[in-house]
Amino acid sequence: MAEMNTQSNPGKQRGGQRAKKLSTRVDMTPMVDLGFLLITFFMLTTTLLQPKTMDLIMPREDGDPQPLAESNAMTVLLGANNTVKYYEGMYHPEDVKTASYAEIRDAIIKKRADILRKTGDNKLMVLIKANNNANYKNVVDIMDEMLINRVDRYAMVDITDEEKALLK
Repeated sequence: MAEMNTQSNPGKQRGGQRAKKLSTRVDMTPMVDLGFLLITFFMLTTTLLQPKTMDLIMPREDGDPQPLAESNAMTVLLGANNTVKYYEGMYHPEDVKTASYAEIRDAIIKKRADILRKTGDNKLMVLIKANNNANYKNVVDIMDEMLINRVDRYAMVDITDEEKALLK
């Protein structure tokens, strides 16, 4: 690791004995080895990490929309200033509820449990509709809620003019 060079034969000098200046040398080989090990480790771990992406299946534009049972549908509306509104079934302005992201999770869980109790199958379909003023973060948060709550069927669809007016 470290080495000090000393002379074993000091020799005779006039005027007494002076303190000798010793030469020190540090062996850097272990430090270089450690550096290469760290570089190799970080290069391998960064290449093994894959980017995480979210899959979103969009409906085909050339096909007809598939029929959806009103009892299995839930629509989430995203607006400006982190506004989240939702309704179940067909659109009726009096049935629209305002929620936060914690409350929307509870609403999804409740709707999913109702469908499981009634049909015995998870046929919940969530329609996500965002207006032009919605934040991208809010859209990603709602998609995360779909993954967290194990909602297999959800779609991003265009918002209607009535729903746009509701979000203003």
